[in-house]
Amino acid sequence: MDVEVTGAAAASKAYDADTIKTLSSLEHIRHRPGMYIGRMGDGSHPDDGVYVLIKEVIDNSVDEFIMGCGRRIDVSIHDNLIKVRDYGRGIPLEKLVDCVSKINTGAKYNSDVFQFSVGLNGVGTKAVNALSEFFRATAVRDGKFKTAEFRNGV
Repeated sequence: MDVEVTGAAAASKAYDADTIKTLSSLEHIRHRPGMYIGRMGDGSHPDDGVYVLIKEVIDNSVDEFIMGCGRRIDVSIHDNLIKVRDYGRGIPLEKLVDCVSKINTGAKYNSDVFQFSVGLNGVGTKAVNALSEFFRATAVRDGKFKTAEFRNGV
């Protein structure tokens, strides 16, 4: 296949300071999901991104087990709603919203807390949030809890 690119094609579109955009991390995930989860799909193909998203949440629970802090992981699917519940340490309540909505935020950059972790470290749960019609995260610590809910990442 031969491809020819000419200056005329490039000249037909304005490329100036007004064309430069800065997206929030969740906007970027929604705009270019393939960079994070591969193909979107509808769940009918084993390579569809929904399975990457499910794995990312489960990976966070597995990390708790790897660190010796998890007791059990419950996964349920009902009416197109997937719930993952682990019985680990729980995200610190005051950081719950940041940990599920701000890319590259988490404790997995601190080797004192997580010596080993799987998944996308700082991206996975945020991608789930950004690409879900409805996303709820609840953290439980020291007998207290906090819940954060989002619709399409907002």
